[in-house]
Amino acid sequence: MIRKLRLQNFKCFRDQEVELGNLTLLAGLNGMGKSSILQALVLLRQSHKQGLLPKTGLSLNGDLLRLGLARDVLYEGASSEDEIGFSLTVEQGDMTLKPIWSFAYNQEADVLQIKKTPSSPVYDTSLFTDEFHYLQAERVGPRPAFGTSDFEVRQHRQVGTQGEYAAHYLSVFGSQDIRNTALQHEGGQTLSLRDQVEAWLGEISPGARIQLNASPDLDQIGLRYSFVTGQYESNAYRSTNVGFGLTYTLPILIVALSAGPGALLLIENPEAHLHPKGQGMMGDLLARVAQSGVQVIIETHSDHVLNGIRLAVHGGGKPARIDAEKVRLHFFERREGAEGAQHIVESPKIDRDGRIDRWPEGFFDEWDKSLEALLEPRSA
Repeated sequence: MIRKLRLQNFKCFRDQEVELGNLTLLAGLNGMGKSSILQALVLLRQSHKQGLLPKTGLSLNGDLLRLGLARDVLYEGASSEDEIGFSLTVEQGDMTLKPIWSFAYNQEADVLQIKKTPSSPVYDTSLFTDEFHYLQAERVGPRPAFGTSDFEVRQHRQVGTQGEYAAHYLSVFGSQDIRNTALQHEGGQTLSLRDQVEAWLGEISPGARIQLNASPDLDQIGLRYSFVTGQYESNAYRSTNVGFGLTYTLPILIVALSAGPGALLLIENPEAHLHPKGQGMMGDLLARVAQSGVQVIIETHSDHVLNGIRLAVHGGGKPARIDAEKVRLHFFERREGAEGAQHIVESPKIDRDGRIDRWPEGFFDEWDKSLEALLEPRSA
């Protein structure tokens, strides 16, 4: 499990270290640096996948991420002689690994030459194995049909960074039991991945059922949804006719329920296209996943996701779903300093009652601000 990540001369950070927990929430206004944390990890993963780590360099463009050229990612206050660097603190069994990478700057390059590379067994950890999953904010929405990939799905058990292979993954592995019974939803008829995905999907849209129709000759899979109310089940509707929420959430549920202890999940905006109750459920579920030994890092703008996590810590009248000490909260902001604008990371703490020790300006406080404004007397 990754405990710390340090960025040097990367994007908006000259030198920034962030502590990571079993569950880490990254929050803040747009353009404050949240994505840079995820991107640093994804770039290391991408470069290893392309065979460039540990000996050649850092790849800025690939299947997982496309960031342009070196000049697009160098900290604006750095000089051309400065190096871009990443370092981790990783707990792996009884070992604590502290790998460090540094890369030479060449403004026109999109592969940065290695200057320093670790000799530790960090490349056997989840960041570099098939136990890694990354879901971008821009996921694949409803389609008449979805693509297949035996290489990504059958060989590497991936759903794609946009969730484009989620339907294929469910068709291949849907009959297998989920790896962690602690994530079992009481509404699922069995422990199979498909039944459990449908049960959790029912928290978003009650009674939702999934129908998959494979077209092997076209390398496509059709995805339809029906809805059960009492003894009645509706017709199976195309995904394009039931809104974005179900399809956008499907890959998150699949990777969350499929992941085993030691896996690493990076998820951007898990709340996208969900109503408030669904967003709260997503926070609760990801907290349970993190408690089970999976490391989960999410970037979110949703106070409902945060409150779902807080309720999971508290228990809400039930046993707690995650220990408070396993949760890390980070708020990213930009402040004016002596050397100009600086990007700052504040890290409020959550206690066992789900209370947060401090609320920085802009940290999920918009509802309070709106309420205060509404309580003000109206002007004439």
